[in-house]
Amino acid sequence: MDVSFLGGPQPQRGVGVVAPFDFALDRELWRWMPDEISLRLTRTPYVPVEVSLDLARLVSEHETLGEAVRALGATEPEVIAYACTSGSFVGGVGGERAMCEAMNTAGEVPSLTTSGALLEALEELGAKRIALVTPYTESVTQSLEEYLAEAGVTVTGRAFLGLTRHIWKVPYRSVVDMARQAVVGAADALFISCTNLPTYDAIPQLEAELRMPVLSANQVTMWAALRRIGAHAVGPYQGLLLDPPPVRHVPRLEVRGEIPELHEMPEIHQIPEIHQIPEISGIGDIPGIAELGRMEPVQHMQDVQPVQPGEWAQPAQPDAPTEEQEGWT
Repeated sequence: MDVSFLGGPQPQRGVGVVAPFDFALDRELWRWMPDEISLRLTRTPYVPVEVSLDLARLVSEHETLGEAVRALGATEPEVIAYACTSGSFVGGVGGERAMCEAMNTAGEVPSLTTSGALLEALEELGAKRIALVTPYTESVTQSLEEYLAEAGVTVTGRAFLGLTRHIWKVPYRSVVDMARQAVVGAADALFISCTNLPTYDAIPQLEAELRMPVLSANQVTMWAALRRIGAHAVGPYQGLLLDPPPVRHVPRLEVRGEIPELHEMPEIHQIPEIHQIPEISGIGDIPGIAELGRMEPVQHMQDVQPVQPGEWAQPAQPDAPTEEQEGWT
């Protein structure tokens, strides 16, 4: 079959992603991408260190990031995201900003990090108190809490797994269980940390169960990257991705002063007393009845115009229930 007339594939806009060497969830990132966007991924060099604060510092060195960003430049991305939560919060808010500046300089395109995208998403939702889920050790989790505190975000509850490797193998069931443990106080949102932790399919379930926005590391990274280029992430039933996002803070109504008694309300005096309402002794006393009597009656049935076929839409007939539907209770 000759396909030369097709002219080749449609142009694709590019989103560059720098990920740690052990990142294993490329497919999950793609699920947030609209059809006209392509991901261009690269990874930092391998270092023989398990997931820890030391690893977070190693994979986020400015020289390492600069080389990765320059390598991505050959594919001409419109934006570059550093997809690593711990690597972007380990230096605090100032460290995260410095990383973005180093990436901007190396690639000459807008750049962002997962931890910076998290703060952007929390601001978008108006969330100041969050429940926190991580697969990390306690020390790494504590470092994330310190980063959030520096940005003015309070952690109301947390749950962590204490893992130092193979985080991408954690099942959704464990993620959901941790979320239930973390939501112990009043929170505006839940954040699930680590770009190597699967979350895409768990987000809608948790939002429905917990009745709050649920954010994850990969979700906020892709959301923020696409937002930079005027595109929208694809994620059914994910509150952050609604446009505009749902309103989470409904102000409480405040009553100023005392509520007046019923007889003190000015509108009440406009209602006539019951004895002022004219007495209706017969049907002819009802307003409008006399006018109806002056209408010309229909003399013959032939004066009534028949309805032509097709002038009225017929009600749709319900489909016959399937065997499966008949078994519903």
